[in-house]
Amino acid sequence: MLEASARSWNAGDLEGFLDDYLDAPSTAFVGSSITHGVAEIRARYRASYWRTGTPAQHLRFEDIAVRPLGAGHALALGRYVLLTPGTGTTEGSGWFTLILQRTAPHTWRIIHDHSSAAAK
Repeated sequence: MLEASARSWNAGDLEGFLDDYLDAPSTAFVGSSITHGVAEIRARYRASYWRTGTPAQHLRFEDIAVRPLGAGHALALGRYVLLTPGTGTTEGSGWFTLILQRTAPHTWRIIHDHSSAAAK
């Protein structure tokens, strides 16, 4: 799921990137502020990373660990890295925790995303 998310980001496909989030009013993204619902999360990304129409950096996920939280939920912990296209120079990174909900036998959606930038 996260590999597909990074591919969508790197292709400039915001809708593909957001496809991993459950489209519900209670879905939350927590960073420097709290945003609820996919429409607000989309607006947040359009005002930041997609403000020029496509992200300036490429995205990679690292150090991912997932553990079950019962039959229908899981917790994912990992690191995101933002890279300069072409050179691969790291421009930013941080940690994230995701609470995932199973929505079909082989489908998971993010219901809570807490992402924090690493200290510079």
